[in-house]
Formats: sequence, structure tokens, C-alpha cells
Amino acid sequence: MTGDSTRDIAVIGFGEAGRAFASGWGQEICARVVCYDVKLDAPDTASSIRDAATSLGVLPAVSRAEALADARVVFCLVTADQAVSAARDCAPYLSQGVLWLDCNSCAPDSKRMAAEIVADAGGVYVDVAVMSPVHPKLHRTPLLISGPGADAAVERLAALGMQARGIDDQVGSASSIKMIRSVMIKGLEALTAECFLAARKAGVADEVLGSLMASNPEMTWDERAAYNLERMMEHGIRRAAEMREVVHTLDGLGLPSALTAAVAEWHERIGEMGLKEREGDLSARAQQILERL
Repeated sequence: MTGDSTRDIAVIGFGEAGRAFASGWGQEICARVVCYDVKLDAPDTASSIRDAATSLGVLPAVSRAEALADARVVFCLVTADQAVSAARDCAPYLSQGVLWLDCNSCAPDSKRMAAEIVADAGGVYVDVAVMSPVHPKLHRTPLLISGPGADAAVERLAALGMQARGIDDQVGSASSIKMIRSVMIKGLEALTAECFLAARKAGVADEVLGSLMASNPEMTWDERAAYNLERMMEHGIRRAAEMREVVHTLDGLGLPSALTAAVAEWHERIGEMGLKEREGDLSARAQQILERL
């Protein structure tokens, strides 16, 4: 990558997505990346973040100011409920004209709040929707983008080997697509939990599974259900935060959101169990969850 800065890219929030992107860049793109994560400020978590960053060739910054100094592109990859706060906390350190890529799974109204903060600080805001899990595609995970910086972002992301498609110049367009899609994707995961946990506890799991497969033979219900439970076990807390943003999206549209609010509760409940051993089939995963309920 060309440019006069040795720290051209800043990543705010160095969790799964930030590490996946950095891993992909490191394999294909000559880029210098610096990251900042609030966990770097805590003694019990700082070393793990620092080790993860350095193993990927990323410089862990000691502060937001250090991370954002000289940055020309910023990837904001915090949790959904922290996206606006992250913009506010970083705003004093943004360079004029910097591209702020808000990749968080937030409601359009949350994105618009962040966009106003970034614009007031002189940055160029980009609404980014990450449209699939970041593994195994890493930095090539499909992205939808919108907002005033969309055109510039498409060009810059292409130079980083990333797969981005522009929607329009309106903040909220990309995030609306992601939020509304999540009603179905995360909703099916929660329905999986409620259905198969109940079936197992009632002692009729095989019969329920057989009935579903007979009704919809094109779907491998056992494999899909096992996958859905594993996703909730590993990412339930993050998914719950996202689904609360989906609730805000639906509320903003004047539509009922009670079902989606219940979906958020299921994800949070399973995610908070902290189940580390997630191997096994549908039956094994359902049993692990039932033992904690």
C-alpha cells in the first residue's frame, strides 16, 4: 500500500472482526496497521490483546490518540452498543478528511448519531454493514457501504483487497439492510434454541427432528440446528447487543418489535453461560445448554 504514513490504518476495537481483517491484510497487502482496544487499559486483558496484535503484525497503541495519529482510514469494530461512544471518544483525535468506517451492527439512527459526531470532527463517515461471518473469508468478507464517503471507501477498500459494494450516499442504508436481515438470521437461531431445547427436555427430540425433516427434506435440520446453537454459545452476547439495535430499527419504522426483543434475550441468556466446550452434535450442545438453564 502506498502513502506517506507508516500508520495509515487504525482499527478501533480489536476483537474477532478486527483480527480477521488484519490477518487477511497481512497475507496479501503491504500495510502498516495500528489498533486500540479499551481492553488494553485493563491489566487482566491487556496482554492478550497486545499478543494478538503483534502476532498479526499490528501495532497496539497505548491510547486512542496514538492509534489515530496519522491515520487516513479508521475501521471502527467495537460492539454494537458502543459504536456511538467510540465515535465520540475518538473524535478529538481524528485528522481532517479521515475515512471513518463504522462497521458495527447498529440501527440506522445510531449510525446517524455517530456520523454527525465524525462529520463535526472533520472526518468522512461511512456506514458499513458486514454481511457474513468474518471466517473464513477474513478481509474478503462481503461489505455493503453507504454514506457521504461511500465512493471514496469503495476505492480504498478495493486497494486493501476487500469486497465492498456501495449502496448510496445516505447514512443508514447499509445498516438498514443488515438490521432487517438479522430479524430472520438471528431469529432463526433463537427459534432453534427454543424448539430443540424444549424437544429434548420433553423427551421427543428425535420425533420433532424427524417431523421437520419430513416436512422440509431439502434442509439438514440436525446440522443447521447444531450450527445455530454453537453460534449462540460463542457469540450470544454480541448477537444480543446487535438484536437490541434491530429493535431500535423496527421501532424507528413504527413496527412491532416484541419478537425481536425476545430473540435478543435468548442470545444473551445462552451467551452468558460461557460454554467453552462447543464440540458435538445437536444433542450434545442442547444438553450442555439445558444443564445451565
